[in-house]
Amino acid sequence: MGNKKISIIGLGYVGLPLAVLFAEKYKVIGFDINKKRAAEINSFFDKTNEIESSKIKAALNRTSTKGLKVTSETNDIKNSEIYIITVPTPIDKTNKPDLTPLINASKLVGKFLKKGSVVIYESTVYPGATEEDCVPILENESCLKLNKDFYVGYSPERINPGDKNHTVDKILKITSGSNVKVAKKIDELYKSVISAGTFMASSIKVAEMAKVIENTQRDINIAFINELSKITSKLNISTRDVLDAAGTKWNFLKFSPGLVGGHCIGVDPYYLAKKSEELGYYPEIILSGRRINNSMGEFVASECVKLMIQKDIKIKSSKALILGFTFKENCPDIRNTGVELVRKSLLTYNIDVDVFDPNAHEEEVKKYYGFKLINYIDSKYDLIILAVAHNIFLDINLSFIKKNRSVFYDIKSFLKKPDRSL
Repeated sequence: MGNKKISIIGLGYVGLPLAVLFAEKYKVIGFDINKKRAAEINSFFDKTNEIESSKIKAALNRTSTKGLKVTSETNDIKNSEIYIITVPTPIDKTNKPDLTPLINASKLVGKFLKKGSVVIYESTVYPGATEEDCVPILENESCLKLNKDFYVGYSPERINPGDKNHTVDKILKITSGSNVKVAKKIDELYKSVISAGTFMASSIKVAEMAKVIENTQRDINIAFINELSKITSKLNISTRDVLDAAGTKWNFLKFSPGLVGGHCIGVDPYYLAKKSEELGYYPEIILSGRRINNSMGEFVASECVKLMIQKDIKIKSSKALILGFTFKENCPDIRNTGVELVRKSLLTYNIDVDVFDPNAHEEEVKKYYGFKLINYIDSKYDLIILAVAHNIFLDINLSFIKKNRSVFYDIKSFLKKPDRSL
């Protein structure tokens, strides 16, 4: 696609790494409606910890042919030939897909489309969303026609927050387009910056489906192991010991039990389920997996209370400490964290709960979950739950924060000798 000007809409966990990567070869406009986010990036700071300051600074050092400009001004994207939309696609309180950010981004881009424009979606959606939900908006806003005046593509993101090995350029990229010609052009565009290569899907709907089942498959496999952990608990044997033994078979799939959250595994199955139900089919395994994984917070809390009772610890008004609140280790992402389900379940037992996580942003936790993280640990606790395996917890000295009688529950078997783990 030559030296085209590219606008990337949404500069979160997906958009910023992609913008910095494309800026190595192209002129890129990075747009985000959050002015604070744009200002932080322009100050070489990424609160998601995905991109180092030096790389942001290098990307912002623009030349006439390449480099990144970060903005919250809509007019800055009006002269682009290629628009890549990387906004979040969450679920609402009833677990239904919320396409509001995607719809708003489509309306914004639609206003600036001209003949020959290409719009590529990276946000995870259900099969059909690009052509059935987004294209009509683009056509309505631009008064142009798909595959006559402008073109669309779908190339699903595969960002793994906190993973410094599998960065965006090192993950094979699925591409697709609204016709064969533009599909090839889109594939060439990504191939020019993705060292891991690309895979051109046969259609946009195939690419959408491929993405959504990636995380749905993981959700179902983790749900099976989580259900296993409930059974092993009743048998009074270690889930980890069982998995170690079963894992000696060459084709055993090695999944671990735990809390399932984040913007992908805990969300994408609902997108597939929604589309399936629209077509008249109720997806039993997919939703069963979701129910099991969503039940793990309550299960962990109840297991902890049982252990406390066994040690004659008074439950009401006891003090609990949860170590870690993000949805996964060594990253600041708190979206849909499963730890919140543990915290809320403990509160139903009238237990006082503190949460400590230096990796999480205090203001975001307060905004989205309504409570305040503690900044340091200065008490002793009846119950300590290591919920997230942050490396910073490797050196924690439990003897200073445990009472004489207390319970230590290590969800991921991260430290040695817990009273119980999943």
